[in-house]
Amino acid sequence: MPGPADERRVDPIARLIQAFSRLPGIGEKSATRLAFFVLRQGSEYARNLAEALLEATERVGFCERCMNLTDGSLCTLCLDARRDGRTICVVETVQDLRAIQKSNEYRGQFHVLHGTLAPLEGIGPDELKMKELLTRLQAPDAEVEELIIATNPSVEGEATALYLKKMLAPMGYRVTRIASGLPIGGDFEYADPATISQALAGRREM
Repeated sequence: MPGPADERRVDPIARLIQAFSRLPGIGEKSATRLAFFVLRQGSEYARNLAEALLEATERVGFCERCMNLTDGSLCTLCLDARRDGRTICVVETVQDLRAIQKSNEYRGQFHVLHGTLAPLEGIGPDELKMKELLTRLQAPDAEVEELIIATNPSVEGEATALYLKKMLAPMGYRVTRIASGLPIGGDFEYADPATISQALAGRREM
């Protein structure tokens, strides 16, 4: 007869489905499909997947300059001497950075905030990478002239953009806002390169 330990034993398939369902945008049906896909691939595939996940979480951290994700002290964009150091494009997430980079329209530098202001959720300036931006601007070798605020055109994104303008404009920088080539409530991550290119080209003074 099964003992108490057997009764408490968690079904490994159910546990795998539950793990996948915690991913953003993945419901129970999608999680189930992913779980059975992994099971069909066998133990070697699962081991490689687990090792890749562990390596990414253990080795990847913040770029010391722009807060991008990287496995070194500086990311590849910050190490690229060809990029224009006179402009910094401020974005919410690394996904937004990558989306803008794909447009091939922008040749300056980036800064990732890792979120937006959301007071009701307890997210203020201290929870974002704003201090790091100020430190970067005050560096002796800084040559920044313009900051492009490229937060998403959402309520939180607009509030963050206004906060940044009030913080940066008195310091003498040109502060521009990315044009509304993106739909209100949309995300950079899902926009096509042509739309992002048009939005960057039509940025305006704040």
